[in-house]
Amino acid sequence: MRIISTAAAMQERALLWKRLGIRVGFVPTMGYLHAGHLSLVREARKCVGKNGKVVVSIYVNPAQFAPTEDLAKYPRDLKRDLKLCREAGVDVVFTPNDAEMYPRWGEATDEPAREDARPTGFSTYVVEEKLSQSMEGASRPTHFRGVTTVVAKLFNLVQPDAAVFGQKDFQQAAIIKHMVRDLNFPVKIIVAPTVREADGLAMSSRNKFLNAEQRAQAVILFHALRAASLAVKRKQVSAARLKTDVKEFVTAAPLARLDYVEFFDAETLFPVAQVKRGTQMALAVFFGKTRLIDNVRL
Repeated sequence: MRIISTAAAMQERALLWKRLGIRVGFVPTMGYLHAGHLSLVREARKCVGKNGKVVVSIYVNPAQFAPTEDLAKYPRDLKRDLKLCREAGVDVVFTPNDAEMYPRWGEATDEPAREDARPTGFSTYVVEEKLSQSMEGASRPTHFRGVTTVVAKLFNLVQPDAAVFGQKDFQQAAIIKHMVRDLNFPVKIIVAPTVREADGLAMSSRNKFLNAEQRAQAVILFHALRAASLAVKRKQVSAARLKTDVKEFVTAAPLARLDYVEFFDAETLFPVAQVKRGTQMALAVFFGKTRLIDNVRL
């Protein structure tokens, strides 16, 4: 397994593979890997076969964090991540730093300070303007601008034939699909199923921040998804009524604070007035300062 830390070296190798006709599968991550990430690696390997190359990027992207969010505290363990990647048969791990991904990041500029982003000399962003307005986009207004920008940069550097994302970040995957379509990236986007703990909690790097009591109650997200699925099994239900029911259900866990629950069309992400089988549901819940998300097709 090769470790590459500079953008130029990663792109040079990717372009060499392309000239040689070698297929590339790509898994972008922010590290602190778990079984969910490794399932994406396996999916990438399926796409490109034993003769292809699988690349995993490990980079905690500052552009997708607001100044008030947990960038500094986001869990990191590169040594452990590299061991897991090696065991999973990854060919290349790309581990850039901020200077590589965002030239002039943090440089002094003449631009006025903004509340929605850190002042920086880097000024070119990729912005999706429709699917990013609700749910995560409403709760974290600059988040998806950072996601689409870093993913576009990574696609340019890695030159993948296929890129694999997890279904847990449903809205993110939908936005990346639209970006790829709108900007003509020659990349196949694959969305792999959410991997869960034995009690149903979706695997997430942020689960590390939960204390024992919060962890025990965090399973309420999974139970809320199941309860909503049961509610629409035989009939349509008003979205407004079901939102109220889900809020009461979630907040029955004393440590849980609901950020949002939404019912929407899986393709357009537009909210629906009536919830039925096939409707997509997503929710975000705080436990202390830790914010967890989950979703399901009802």
